[in-house]
Amino acid sequence: MEISHDLTRLDFRATSDLLRASYWGGQRTDAINRRAFENSLCAIALIDGRQVSFARASGDRAVFARISDVIVWPEHRGKGIGKALVASLLAHPDLSSVSTWMLNTSDAHELYARYGFRPTTDGNEMRLDRIAAG
Repeated sequence: MEISHDLTRLDFRATSDLLRASYWGGQRTDAINRRAFENSLCAIALIDGRQVSFARASGDRAVFARISDVIVWPEHRGKGIGKALVASLLAHPDLSSVSTWMLNTSDAHELYARYGFRPTTDGNEMRLDRIAAG
């Protein structure tokens, strides 16, 4: 398996389709996904040159980053590929000064806990959900 951070190696069609089929990305359009990917540091897992997974980190690349869209193609799940992508983002030299990492998950708390992520319960973290303009 190879991990690349080169967005030109992204299979956009496969990635956007899989994210749009996920529980968190169903409301997105291709245009929104394209803009999100272009404004993020993306991690792409490839086996024999074919993409099998995707994840991205967004933020200012200096003090704050948010990991999003960690997704593994169904036939490659359970092989540690998602973990490798998360590790590659956390270790990426462009993000080495980031001290605050965030993410949102409904079903993978144990996966992220192994990297030190924990639920925010201190009352300081706030969130605004709104209907986004296309």
